[in-house]
Amino acid sequence: MTRRYLLPLAVTAALTTTFAVPAAEAGQHRGAESWRADLSMVDADDSGVTSNGHTVRLDRSAAIPASTRTALRTGYLHLTPHRLATPANTIAATATSQIPDGTELAVDVRGALGGDQWTEWVEARPDTPAALPTTVDTVQVRLALTSTGPQSPEISDLTLTPSTTRTSTRESTGHSYRVYATREGLVGGTTANGHVIVDRDHFAALPSRRGLSPKATGAYSVQVCADNDRCEWAPVWDVGPWNTKDDYWNPPATREMWQDLPQGTPEAQAAHQDGYHGGKDQFGRKVTNPAGIDLADGTFWDGLELTANAWVTVTYLWTVEGPAGFVRTAGDPLDVRNGATTTAPRAGLAANHAQVRVECQLTGEPVTGSQGTSDIWYRIATDKYVAKAYVSDVEGATAC
Repeated sequence: MTRRYLLPLAVTAALTTTFAVPAAEAGQHRGAESWRADLSMVDADDSGVTSNGHTVRLDRSAAIPASTRTALRTGYLHLTPHRLATPANTIAATATSQIPDGTELAVDVRGALGGDQWTEWVEARPDTPAALPTTVDTVQVRLALTSTGPQSPEISDLTLTPSTTRTSTRESTGHSYRVYATREGLVGGTTANGHVIVDRDHFAALPSRRGLSPKATGAYSVQVCADNDRCEWAPVWDVGPWNTKDDYWNPPATREMWQDLPQGTPEAQAAHQDGYHGGKDQFGRKVTNPAGIDLADGTFWDGLELTANAWVTVTYLWTVEGPAGFVRTAGDPLDVRNGATTTAPRAGLAANHAQVRVECQLTGEPVTGSQGTSDIWYRIATDKYVAKAYVSDVEGATAC
């Protein structure tokens, strides 16, 4: 089991910080219409934060995420998605905030791709707007707050300004890599997105918040397959292992850290196997295993039927194009079968809320589930099928 920290900390001497639109870009907006964020609401998508109606700060009563193994408090506020007057691919942020020593405030942005699909979260920094990989007409903003002590960062005003200042550079899709998986455990603890871990839970953790889903959602999900041909589809609900800014599945040019490593190589793997970065992670800890993904106990034991840490093949499903849907059950994971019947051998599991990518559809055994009764089954990987009766939002699937 790997110990992790959720976010690196920005230690600042000044108490007030402003996120500003760089002057060189401020004049390049094409039909841009700035909007002021509503910071008054905290709802079910949020965790570890509180608002008095105009100022957001960490909630002192909230549980500290168990995965940090430290006194690091973490909170996320997800703002309501905003429809842009003019499609844009760049979002600048201007904020009035207080950031005491030992705390951090980050403004993340993502763009809607349709069908509850989103780009990755991209941080809007004080001197660099968030650059989305494609032009979008709807964006969502997320605030990430952390603290190592009793103090909290605060934000009392946030203005966002969209623009189209460059050519969109969406990379090739369908990233899939072989990485080392460890078991997370920590039953009873809290994940980075505020989910309370239950016995034999089903989710995954990646070492970057760029692919972190809000709790009880699965826009960022992974397909994890073991060498025994068992697979699980699971939402990403935690940050780790080892690093917190290591989106290793992205090309080096857009990778947040460790841009000299090959795409698909986690920093922890390079550190452990090759002595990269002195054999240490971003926090200076000696890396004792090459883990690039953490798996909840149910995913590890029941979905993949693993008995020890192992190398697995991971597909980062939000990078894959084509029809997709979301598993909707009463809570238990959905059986994935080797054929389009409930008597076909089980080939793995698809967790509730997980995204699945649909290769094609075919007629099989009628099944009644959360989405009604249907004899349609979806193929979500080679020789792996799920019943449409438990999968929502699939559009454009072709016949197998």
